[in-house]
Amino acid sequence: MIEGQQHKQQQQQQQEKQDQQREQQTNAHDFFDPPVHPISLSSSSSSLKHTITTENGHHMDTSPTSTPPSTTAAATAMTDQDDRTSKDYYFDSYSHHGIHEEMLKDEVRTRTYQIAILQNAHLFRNKIVLDVGCGTGILSMFAAQAGAKHVYGIDSSSIVEQAKEIVRLNNFSHEVEEVEIPVPQVDIIISEWMGYFLLYESMLDTVLFARDKWLVPDGLLFPDRAVMYICAMEDAKVKEERIEYWNNVYGFDMSPIKEIALKEPTVDVVDPQAIVTNSETILNIDLKTCTSKDLEFSSSFRLTATRNDYVHALVAYFECAFTQIHKPLGFSTAPYAKYTHWKQTIFYLPNALTVCEGEELVGRVSCRPNPRNRRDLDIGIHVRFSGVHSNSNSFTDYRLR
Repeated sequence: MIEGQQHKQQQQQQQEKQDQQREQQTNAHDFFDPPVHPISLSSSSSSLKHTITTENGHHMDTSPTSTPPSTTAAATAMTDQDDRTSKDYYFDSYSHHGIHEEMLKDEVRTRTYQIAILQNAHLFRNKIVLDVGCGTGILSMFAAQAGAKHVYGIDSSSIVEQAKEIVRLNNFSHEVEEVEIPVPQVDIIISEWMGYFLLYESMLDTVLFARDKWLVPDGLLFPDRAVMYICAMEDAKVKEERIEYWNNVYGFDMSPIKEIALKEPTVDVVDPQAIVTNSETILNIDLKTCTSKDLEFSSSFRLTATRNDYVHALVAYFECAFTQIHKPLGFSTAPYAKYTHWKQTIFYLPNALTVCEGEELVGRVSCRPNPRNRRDLDIGIHVRFSGVHSNSNSFTDYRLR
């Protein structure tokens, strides 16, 4: 159900049409009355720390956890100081309002979830819903609006304290109690788990843990599909500014930093006109069946140049879809799609390639969590090219942190 975009002009026209339809569809749901049933917020000293539940009707829970209970002991036992600092920084970063503001203002992201939930109220009515990584509680409130009997939201950052106030201000009463998720199973799991390069921050591991522990057989996941793609781009000017800059800094050779800069992927907006090849799928995830092992992947690719140009970098982007609903929908983070806060992930190559139309770049990309800090990603990219004007056989280890 998810297809890569091969032709920029066609994709732009399709995206504009989808944006218009999305706005029209969303307007019909802008005036949903919030549920009036009480919600009790609960905090727990266990791995599921701040939960919101309700009695006799619509229900929401906020509990901080991004780490599954089974992994908490292992995480605590880690003695590497750098790893603990990195994890602390990760959770602390989601305590700041700025990151939530950026995500909420990403209308492609937020509106797609809103439409997927509210236009499928028949799936949520009187169901028990778990929101993994609930943040400010926006997805939890969408689920409650759709008629869910209970919504449990869990999160590991202190933003959950503000979520409690948000729940109250939107006509939910609440009380605080010591409790974990007080049900053996849930009917639906909603989560906005995607990171840069789709898998950055490893939050999907927690969603899969929750799926295996709490989701009923034939339960629903929002979203349930994700696909990642790779393509190549011309980017001489930016590579000169970010990478080659270190060759001569005020007359000094600082090239040792160049290698560090090269190995750190760049997250930025890519001009669709800079793309010089087709796109190839490198990862296809079905959340209903995949395991954590599937998230450590190695995938080959073959890219064909669409014009005479130069290749300075590879570009990765992803798409997510809600396919278990009445009318499947999704969104794309491709360069030629509407802007999202995920942007695109750019991997600069050691040397520029001179490509002619029809010539092929072949290679392999591998990805796994960094052993010292699983929220970071170790990404290896091997590129082979033999063309009329240039040849290359390079391998680069990147770390997305």
